[in-house]
Amino acid sequence: MTIRAHSARRTLAVRIEMRLKDCFRRPSDEILRKKQLEKRLTQNSIKFNNAVKILLLGAGESGKTTIIKQMKILHVQNGFSFDERLDKIHDIVENIHESIWTLVEHVAHMNLKYDSKKNESYAKELRKLGYRAPWYMTMEYVKMVRALWSDSAVKTCFKRSNEFQLIDSAKYFLDRIEKISMPGYIPSNSDILNCRKTTTEIQEISFNIQMPRSLGGGGCQEFRMIDVGGQRSYRSKWMQVFEGIDAVLFMISCGSFDQTLREDCSQNRLAEALELFRGVWQNRFLAETGLIVFLNKQDILEQKILAGKSIGKYFPEYKDYVAEEAVDDAGMCNEFARTRCFIKSKLVDITNEPLRRTSHMTPRKRSCYYHFTIATDTNNVRIVFSDVHNIILARNLEEIDLH
Repeated sequence: MTIRAHSARRTLAVRIEMRLKDCFRRPSDEILRKKQLEKRLTQNSIKFNNAVKILLLGAGESGKTTIIKQMKILHVQNGFSFDERLDKIHDIVENIHESIWTLVEHVAHMNLKYDSKKNESYAKELRKLGYRAPWYMTMEYVKMVRALWSDSAVKTCFKRSNEFQLIDSAKYFLDRIEKISMPGYIPSNSDILNCRKTTTEIQEISFNIQMPRSLGGGGCQEFRMIDVGGQRSYRSKWMQVFEGIDAVLFMISCGSFDQTLREDCSQNRLAEALELFRGVWQNRFLAETGLIVFLNKQDILEQKILAGKSIGKYFPEYKDYVAEEAVDDAGMCNEFARTRCFIKSKLVDITNEPLRRTSHMTPRKRSCYYHFTIATDTNNVRIVFSDVHNIILARNLEEIDLH
C-alpha cells in the first residue's frame, strides 16, 4: 500500500468517527420534536389537573339553573337524592299555585267570562287565597284548579300569556296536577327540570367528564359550573366570579321574543338579552375567555311560530332578513328556522362590532360558538354539552400549541 493510499484511508476513518460522534452528540429533529411534545404534554397535564371553570350568564329565566340541574343528572353519580326530590315538592306546588293564580287574575283583567257560575266561584275563592301557595294541596284545592285549568276563559288567557308574567312551565305542571297531588308522589327528573325558582345567590356544581381520545383521552377532566342570578338586581354579583374563568356559557331565551321583563314591563326580554350579550362580549375582564351561546327554549319558540306569532312585530328588521338555510329544495321558507337564524344573526353582528375597550395589547381573535338548545331535554343537553366540553378542551390545548 502506498503512503498516499494509507493517508487517504486514515482521513476517511477519522471522518467516519467524527460523523458517528456527531450523531450521538446532537439529537435528530425527530428527537427534538418528541422532547418538545413531551414538555407540552406535561404542561397540558398540569393545566388539566385544574378544574375547567364555566360561568353561566344570561338574563333571568333564560334556563341557566336548568343547565346546572342537567349537569347533576348527567354527570353526578345518582343525580338527585331521595331527600332532594322531596325538597322540590313544595317548589312544584308553588309553581302550580303561581300559575293558576296568575291566570285567574288576568282573566279578570281581560274581562273574560267563565264557562259556569261554579268556575266563577272557584276563581273568586282562589283569588282570596292570594299569591302565596298552600303548604299542601287538598282534594278540594286540586278539584278547583283542575276545573279552572279546563275552563275556556283560562285557556284563552293562557294563549295571551305573553302579555303578562307567567312561568314557562305553567302548562307542564297544570297538566300534571292530578299525578302531583297523589299520596307518595316523588318528583321525576323532568319535574325537577321544569320546576322554576328564582336564583338569588351564586350556585356551583363540580363534575368529571372523560377526556375524548382526540384530545389525549384516558383520564377525566373536572369541570366547575357557576350559576348567578340573571335578574337586573343580581347582576352586580357577576364581577365576583369573573376571575379564572375558562369559558362563559351565555343563555338566550329565544322563546321570549314577545315578552317583557318581570322587573321592567317596558323592556322586551330578547332585546334585553342581546344588549346583555353585547356587554359580556365587550367586557375587558372576559377578553381572553371562550364564549359559547345556547340559543335556548327552541321548543317554546317553535310553538309560538306554529301558533302564528312573528318576531317581526318586535324586531322590524326581520321583514328584510333572508336566511338561505331556512329555504327547502322546493323554495319554501321554514318560518321557525328563519326566526332562529335571525336571532343567531343578531348575536353574530354583535361579535363583529368594534371593541370598545382600549388596551396597548393586540386583542386575540375570538370565536363564539352557537348551539340551539332545549334545556329541559336531557338528550339534547347531553349531545350539545359533549360538543361544548370538546370546544373548551381543544381551546385550552391550542393555547399551548398542541391542537
